[in-house]
Amino acid sequence: MQLLEARPTPSNLMRYGAPLMATVLMFITGTILFLALGKNPIVAFEAFFVQPLLSVQGISELLLKASPLILIGLGLSLCYRANVWNIGAEGQLVVGAICGGALAVVLEGSTSPLVLPAMVLVGALGGMAWAAICAFLKTRFGTDETLTSLMLVYVANLLLLFVVNGVLKDPQGMNFPQTIMFGDAALFTPLAEGLRLNTSVFITVVAVFAMWLFSTRSFVGYQMQVSGLAPHAALYAGFSQNRAVWLGMLISGAAAGIAGVAEVAGPIGQLNPSISPGYGFAAIIVAWVGRLNAVGVVLAGSLMALLYIGGESAQVTLQISNSITRLFQGMLLFYLLGADVFVNYRLHRHYRHHRLLGWFGKRSGATT
Repeated sequence: MQLLEARPTPSNLMRYGAPLMATVLMFITGTILFLALGKNPIVAFEAFFVQPLLSVQGISELLLKASPLILIGLGLSLCYRANVWNIGAEGQLVVGAICGGALAVVLEGSTSPLVLPAMVLVGALGGMAWAAICAFLKTRFGTDETLTSLMLVYVANLLLLFVVNGVLKDPQGMNFPQTIMFGDAALFTPLAEGLRLNTSVFITVVAVFAMWLFSTRSFVGYQMQVSGLAPHAALYAGFSQNRAVWLGMLISGAAAGIAGVAEVAGPIGQLNPSISPGYGFAAIIVAWVGRLNAVGVVLAGSLMALLYIGGESAQVTLQISNSITRLFQGMLLFYLLGADVFVNYRLHRHYRHHRLLGWFGKRSGATT
């Protein structure tokens, strides 16, 4: 017997309420988890979500981590709107960082103001090129982009190890797998003395507005959305599904590549094997929690960044593993997907009727 049936018209209120519901469930489960660990949940949540926001330094770190998450999440949102499943943004971030970082190494010593814009451009092109592999395989051979984009993440990480241990390795780096530190012309300028927050955040601000404009005010954005929501209607209207695949992949790849450059030309200042704490994967959660909407992505990216810095704070305050951050991220996505099931589906009416008859049967049997 079929358990679920699609709702004729899913509730928009519940659709946008689902992320809030998932967040509440994450907090409830977190409370149970902290109690099981012998920690006071109030103290734990204060360390996680309050302490990082009590200082200028903490807010600076929040914005610094939110910026790449939001930027990548915006690109993925456009991709997912078109029903194109790019889950390899982490690899595209790494390749963008490699391309931009390689240019910084090649132009070592240059003081030209064009070095940094060139790095951003090259990083975007690198991310696009990496995503284009998936788009080509999808449109030419029908290969599942979910699989290819994920597998290319591992290839990108191996490529990063190759360059920092080989052609781009710092000869004076005491054999550490890293490049030279980038020159001032190849670095984003800090917004204030003593803070790591830098001018790369303005790229994200522009991207938020551009994504909103593209998805809500452009005909191409409308075509991509129709291709995702109603593929048959899109084909009937003459909208190209292949075009939607290419646009979605290239835009999301460019966003991830720029985020990679922002990391290596910002707080890190060089290429090394650990340039990302998993921003490309976390941005998938950001896109879905944000409901593939520009404003929602900003809010979800800020929450995810708070989980990152809160995990670091809790690690010091509560003496617990920093892996708790990934646990909270996973719970948030798990509960959101579960809530989405009941937003779009309901118990099949025959199943409900069967359960109701069974309940009355048990009650009548108990009465007799």
